[in-house]
Amino acid sequence: MGVGVVAAVAAPAGVVPTSGQVPVAAFGAGTAAALVLGALACLRLPALPHVAVLSVLLVAGLVGWWRLCSHWRWGGAAVAGFALCGLHALVSLGGQLPVRHERGDFTVTGRIVGLPEAEARRTRFQFRVHDDPALPDVLRGAKLRLSWYDNEWSDEPSRRHELRPGAEWRLQLRLRAPRGLRNPGGFDAERHALAERIAATGYVREQATAQNLSPPRGLDAWRDRVAGRIAAAVPGGASRYVRALALGDTRALADDDWQLLRATGLTHLIAISGFHVGLVAGAFALLGAALWRLFPALAHAMPRPQAAAVAALAGALAYAAVAGFALPTVRTVLMIAVAVAARLGRRPLSVSGSLALAAIAIVLVDPLALLSAGFWLSFGGVAWLLWCLPDAGRRPLRDFLSAQWVATLGLLPLTAILFGQASLAGPLANLVAIPWWSLVVVPLSLLGTALDALHAGWGTGAWRLAASAFELSWPLFERLGRSPLALWWLPEPAWFALPLALCGAFWLLLPRGVPGRPLALLLWLPLLWPDRDLPRHGELDLVMFDVGQGTSLLLRTAGHATLYDMGPAVRDGWDAGERAVVPALQALGVRRIDTMVVSHADADHAGGLDAVRRRFPGAPLFAPARAGIDGTADCLAGSGWQRDGVSFRFLHPPLHFPYLRNEASCVLRIETAHGAILLPGDIGEAVEERLACRIPDDLPADVVAVPHHGSRHSSTADFVSATRARLALVSAGHGNRFGHPDAGAVARWEGAGARVLGTPEAGAVRVRLGADGLEVEAERRRRRRLWDAGGREGGSRAASLAVSYAPLFPPRAPRPQESIRAGTGQGRRVADAAPAAAVGGGAGDHR
Repeated sequence: MGVGVVAAVAAPAGVVPTSGQVPVAAFGAGTAAALVLGALACLRLPALPHVAVLSVLLVAGLVGWWRLCSHWRWGGAAVAGFALCGLHALVSLGGQLPVRHERGDFTVTGRIVGLPEAEARRTRFQFRVHDDPALPDVLRGAKLRLSWYDNEWSDEPSRRHELRPGAEWRLQLRLRAPRGLRNPGGFDAERHALAERIAATGYVREQATAQNLSPPRGLDAWRDRVAGRIAAAVPGGASRYVRALALGDTRALADDDWQLLRATGLTHLIAISGFHVGLVAGAFALLGAALWRLFPALAHAMPRPQAAAVAALAGALAYAAVAGFALPTVRTVLMIAVAVAARLGRRPLSVSGSLALAAIAIVLVDPLALLSAGFWLSFGGVAWLLWCLPDAGRRPLRDFLSAQWVATLGLLPLTAILFGQASLAGPLANLVAIPWWSLVVVPLSLLGTALDALHAGWGTGAWRLAASAFELSWPLFERLGRSPLALWWLPEPAWFALPLALCGAFWLLLPRGVPGRPLALLLWLPLLWPDRDLPRHGELDLVMFDVGQGTSLLLRTAGHATLYDMGPAVRDGWDAGERAVVPALQALGVRRIDTMVVSHADADHAGGLDAVRRRFPGAPLFAPARAGIDGTADCLAGSGWQRDGVSFRFLHPPLHFPYLRNEASCVLRIETAHGAILLPGDIGEAVEERLACRIPDDLPADVVAVPHHGSRHSSTADFVSATRARLALVSAGHGNRFGHPDAGAVARWEGAGARVLGTPEAGAVRVRLGADGLEVEAERRRRRRLWDAGGREGGSRAASLAVSYAPLFPPRAPRPQESIRAGTGQGRRVADAAPAAAVGGGAGDHR
């Protein structure tokens, strides 16, 4: 929304440039679109071309852009955008920690950037390393994302609370290259690291060696002090929102707060964004113009329009600094700078022309900005408004309502694709929040910050008024957000759903009288009601989610869903159920879970249970007897159920079997007309031998989840031979301290003829047992991206994971299989909480 501020300093629409101006075609809307599409095409590649190829393309594209005429100029701009984006991506990826330094220990000196986030058991922060010749080149001047954990085995008080923005420290770190989990609908941490130029993630190794070298200083230190004064001056829950609006400090906002903001569609208003920068710039433009009217003599030095433009840019820059130069604010400042430059150069520029120039400037400065949702929502929203409401401003109330309708309808396809959800309460909430917060709450918050900058304590009154105004409106939004219909989760659609929905929105927003407008709703069906590709009667889908060092599997029949384990969770820390399993279930279109099974009560299998129960309440839950999980039925051997022609039956533990944690795991066998699946939990050698001796006829299965993540104390030769598996799936974390999966265990499965596939390299794995045979799909292969961490570990092994969703194993006469190593030493233990860095924006591993 901050894009629209360029109108404050742009000339009226419809002005045609003269012959002495820069040709419109060179920097017009068509050129901007070509430049953006070229950069986007580069980001869609699975791998980048060589730097020499990109350099040649960049030179050729720039020459063609400037020298060619007509539509050929657009081709030059597209080539230039492609090459420039590729070079930026190469530099960002080349600056990440190489594989040879993975999990290495480094002593670094640097400065804390941004605002550290203190949590119950850790503090997350970003760290800019000084240029130390003793460090590898890739770390000199690099930006790191780190965590400082409490030491659970020591009574010594943690020093992590001493971290302050702008302070210099010497720290001993264990680092690794940025890496995340890969699931349907999951947060792409590797893409985020690329866009943010994060070189490595990690954690503080020894707090005894940590040294605070200098006190806090700089803008971030000032922001931290002001945030503390707001917290002390403003009582109640509104204090954390005032801090977010005044400083962009969202550290105090909990997950429930963000959930409520998403449900009401207000996230774009609560944190400092381009919208707030636009408000400040507009206010400064008005102040500048008023000052020139009061003192007409100033016009001899600079005309009033130019002075208003300069004031707007100065205000935007100051406010972006207060917000810590976050990417959304920098983008908006760049947009305003483009319009100001046109005004200072006395070149008439329409609002649409300024929008095109802003897009060109952003792509030229940082083409990786296309990886952020804010880029598309900002430009998409303003483009829809300019096209649908070119004459807005004559009737304020009607224009405001029309703008809300246009923005809601026009941006719905983008929000559905980018976030997998749509806020049904958003349009109503924004009708109240936009005018009230924009005209009252935000200005008061900013006024308090400005007064406090003049003298500490002067802003208290304005902040309290802002909190009071916020609390007047917040109960309404809480009621809207708590409604079960407020947030609509959408399954992942096919690739063609977005262009069809955009065409449908274009059709619906055409002027009145255009025939067939209701038919445009049909173009929305692939987006809002996509095909979920459910198995047919008697068939079964298995999805092994990528949850790090833990387990979670979804079993789907034609009309029912069963969840086996819910992934790991760390007390007061990262929760795979909330951050990985639930988003994946929503992306797959799972509307309800009919049965849940917790194999045993260890945190790497049952940690995410509470989060899944909150989202999918009421499902029957099976667990071993005496496992200590409330509301469960015992998973006794011989018991089971049937769904849609598929049989589910427990093989272990038997009646009166003691609860021995791993050895008491619920062993579940699923039988279909086309094959069987065996889920043995974390059983070890003793139980494996018992099953192989007592019930050998129940063990054969086409697909087996390798017991205990591939531990060397499991997957005995007799058990592996008895299963006669064709596909062995390993759920483990990348780089775990246990070395899962063990090389010997993998060798035994491969020696028995099974194809081994693990989540560390493949991401989430989907398997279908159906009439067409055994079909397998790996998430990292299905969505190949140039920033994929698997590509850093050797192209041959990544290429070997070329399993697509096609008949990999025919139903009869199986063809010889090529073994796939799941890898050795490629996991991470659950207690590490390292997936928090990947999925939740955390900062790496934990001792």
